[in-house]
Amino acid sequence: MRPRGLSRLAPGCTRGHGVVRLLAPGFLAVAFSALGFAVGAAGPVTDGPGDYKGSYDSPDYVTRSFSLESRIGKKADLLAIVRDTPLGLPPLPVPENNPLTREKVELGRKLFFDRRLSLNGTQSCAMCHIPEQGFTNNELATAVGLEGRDVGRNSPTLYNVGYKTRLFHDARESTLEQQAWQPMINPLEMANPSIGWVMAKLREFEDYDGLFESAFGERGMDMNTVAEALASYQRTLLAADSPFDRWYYGQDAEAMSESAQRGFELFSGKAGCSGCHTIGEDHALFTDEQLHNIGTGYERAMAPAPTPRPVTLAPGVFVMVDPDVVAMVSAPGSGNDLGRYEVTGDVDDRWHYKTPSLRNVALTAPYMHDGSLLTLEEVVAFYNRGGVPNPLLDPRIRPLGLSEQEEADLLAFLEALTGDYRPLVLDAFVAPIGDVGSRYDDSSPP
Repeated sequence: MRPRGLSRLAPGCTRGHGVVRLLAPGFLAVAFSALGFAVGAAGPVTDGPGDYKGSYDSPDYVTRSFSLESRIGKKADLLAIVRDTPLGLPPLPVPENNPLTREKVELGRKLFFDRRLSLNGTQSCAMCHIPEQGFTNNELATAVGLEGRDVGRNSPTLYNVGYKTRLFHDARESTLEQQAWQPMINPLEMANPSIGWVMAKLREFEDYDGLFESAFGERGMDMNTVAEALASYQRTLLAADSPFDRWYYGQDAEAMSESAQRGFELFSGKAGCSGCHTIGEDHALFTDEQLHNIGTGYERAMAPAPTPRPVTLAPGVFVMVDPDVVAMVSAPGSGNDLGRYEVTGDVDDRWHYKTPSLRNVALTAPYMHDGSLLTLEEVVAFYNRGGVPNPLLDPRIRPLGLSEQEEADLLAFLEALTGDYRPLVLDAFVAPIGDVGSRYDDSSPP
């Protein structure tokens, strides 16, 4: 069942099949409810979103948003989280040539939230990896970069990203240090013309004076230390110690509901989910770090022409717009995202995408590489019907024959994978964002 107010067709702008899709008006109410944030009717909220859109589809909608300055955070000891790895996670692998230090993590966090690192000073890493939205973006099916440019793929969560040996949906990078520069020079994301351009800007920001020297000594500021600082911050985003972890690894029989326990049996048995979302004896990353074709990319490329869809004009006001009309005012593009093929050129890699971790999956909607499934209910139903048949479909994808009760139990198990993420979100709230009104001067309060 789709939650009330959640439309299958997303109001927003399209680009052929390569869609920049704003998710349905009621979706954020569902997403933020899953996050567990408290949202007050007025005044500052200590750990909630600054822009609450619940009931946006109602004609009598009244905003309850508040400014970023009113959002209250709490600084966390991120290195302590790494040293005492949360239950369910293995020791964090850290490169010998980039050991974690407090100075690096602090510097990386500052860089992560600094909008000035984009071409026009408006886009930061955190604009696509939003802390209070699971370090992804619950509002968009596919990420939007500089000046509304369609990135074409869903923003992956950064929770537990330090364990990943393959990065991006097509696994084209293998380390966080290598990955760090790609968004900054990608013309669809932060759109800087070159690494040198970014370095020249950074050297003019007085608020960075001495920070690189404190973190890296004589090496100071260069393209490698920028990447190493960003990687260091991201490695600290560990979120586990979930009800599942306390039940399975902590041997607490009361930690997980009976429905979730039945869901675990399905997950590791009849449904076969653990074949790709792996569970070990003393820890679980819930991913095999491999790439698979489950049919989502094939469906997007080969699907019939889209039908008219609702577009939001104002709260409670929608019009149905023919896709041909929207295409006339949209950038040209193709919906045939070929996945891993675009990296290897191997025809057998068409529509293969990396297995995401399922940790904290209830926080990180929408799902799949293209954000095409809006809820976990839709994800479970998708796998239950056997994905989308195609010549390259992974042989493990098959109709599961789950009953309605079994689908509910499997969903309960997935929801039990939400770990202790709040310290990371509250810590992010105290990070400076850079003054978007000035290219070179940061006068914003923390």
